[in-house]
Amino acid sequence: MAQKIYFRIGEVAKKYNVQPSLIRYWEKEFSFIKPKKSAKGTRLFTKKDVDNFEIVYHLMKEKGMTIQGTREYFKKHYDHQSLDNLQVINTLKRTKNLLKEVREVLRSSIE
Repeated sequence: MAQKIYFRIGEVAKKYNVQPSLIRYWEKEFSFIKPKKSAKGTRLFTKKDVDNFEIVYHLMKEKGMTIQGTREYFKKHYDHQSLDNLQVINTLKRTKNLLKEVREVLRSSIE
């Protein structure tokens, strides 16, 4: 059960059921979505990048905010400490899910 370090734009798009063009657009609009690029220009998202994308996705797609509204929301409510805290929470959620999967594998191997 190796954990991935990088995710391609297609994987992120599939996870959130959006077009890759939306991800590229939000990358331009929000400076904290900064995927690395390979020598060929392929975007490689870290878990931190995906977490940051998830915040924007939640505000815009689930809460219905505009780009300007989302920017203002970030200026008012988020600082780097808040983003770091959210990333820690997301990491803990992923760890919890991984541990649940391990528990299920162990249970099924015992039976």
